[in-house]
Amino acid sequence: MWQALKNQYHLLVAILANLRYAFPGRKLIIIGVTGTDGKTTTASLIYHILKSTGRNVSLISTVSAIINGQVYDTGFHVTNPASFPLQRFLSLAVKAKKSPSYLVLEVTSHGLDQSRVWGIPFAIGVVTNVSHEHLDYHKTYDNYLKTKAKLLRIAHTAIINKDDMSYEPFKKILKSKKVLTYSAEGDGDVVATDINLPKHFLGIHNLYNALAATTVSLQLSIPIRDINTALDTFVFPTGRGELVYTNGFSVMVDFAHTPNSFDYLLSSLRPQVKGRLIHVFGCAGKRDTSKRPLMGKFASLYDDVIILTSEDPRGENQDAIAQQVRQGMQKKALEVMVIHDREEAIKKAISIARKGDFIVITGKAHEKSMNYGKGEEPWDEFKVIEDALKNK
Repeated sequence: MWQALKNQYHLLVAILANLRYAFPGRKLIIIGVTGTDGKTTTASLIYHILKSTGRNVSLISTVSAIINGQVYDTGFHVTNPASFPLQRFLSLAVKAKKSPSYLVLEVTSHGLDQSRVWGIPFAIGVVTNVSHEHLDYHKTYDNYLKTKAKLLRIAHTAIINKDDMSYEPFKKILKSKKVLTYSAEGDGDVVATDINLPKHFLGIHNLYNALAATTVSLQLSIPIRDINTALDTFVFPTGRGELVYTNGFSVMVDFAHTPNSFDYLLSSLRPQVKGRLIHVFGCAGKRDTSKRPLMGKFASLYDDVIILTSEDPRGENQDAIAQQVRQGMQKKALEVMVIHDREEAIKKAISIARKGDFIVITGKAHEKSMNYGKGEEPWDEFKVIEDALKNK
């Protein structure tokens, strides 16, 4: 009841924002990207392909907004900006006065449920996948999926992952809609053999991200040869499978923070690691608690050493969070440490690393703040790693 009232308020704000900026989305070709995992990489890929092929394009993602080549900070823990800043970004994109002008917008389930994207005429809506996440807000997977489907309903063309468990439910919801599919395994409209996946696209998850971006680009009449050329020159967004150290042992930073992303990332790393796979991670406080044992499960299937630490606990008891993660762990011969101070946890991982070991630090990546329960405090994952390496 209370959330429904809040959503009515958000809708009113969205209407006012559109009126204030004169519905700028109507002057742009807008591609919306949603899903549980892979949104930022897929949105960035689409942006890169369009830009590489001479299109005038802007991007609004978790990492930042790039409007007509200028980078803007979107704030702490923000993927889908609130209606007024979002419409302002769209109005800035319109000022380029180049036709056609494209804008790639990363869209969250919260943004869809709260009508933050009301008034935006999406030409294409693409879903990467829908797995276990945000059930503290949506309560059930079915509600979560139906919220994601809102983007596909309002978009002129819907693009979905045929290999994902969301495919069949989406197919029922979108009976009368133009739907394109992509697949790494089956017979989608775009399949793995259609593209030349570069070697730096690590893991099956990045194959899916590339296929999603390719499907969008083909729909925008970009030739496959130009898409493949753009894939070769793509640089992944900050903190997406980013190797920051490779001297004796390796250190990688990744934003993975869901069970699905853990499975994808760790399964792709495991065969490549000669020594131990050392994993530093936590689970966000006052968020979906049901995913915590699942994250513990997938971590235990692939990791040799786990260091559980803080990831925006927001005042929640960190021992309780760690215990919930440990409940899902399946491998018995596993070294598990709990170090609540994230800086100390990272220092510990680096101090114990030996030749051939691989450290992966997940969950924060590009984020510049940490919330321990007293508001946002400055945080820089990369600086902490750099300092720890200097002191090893």
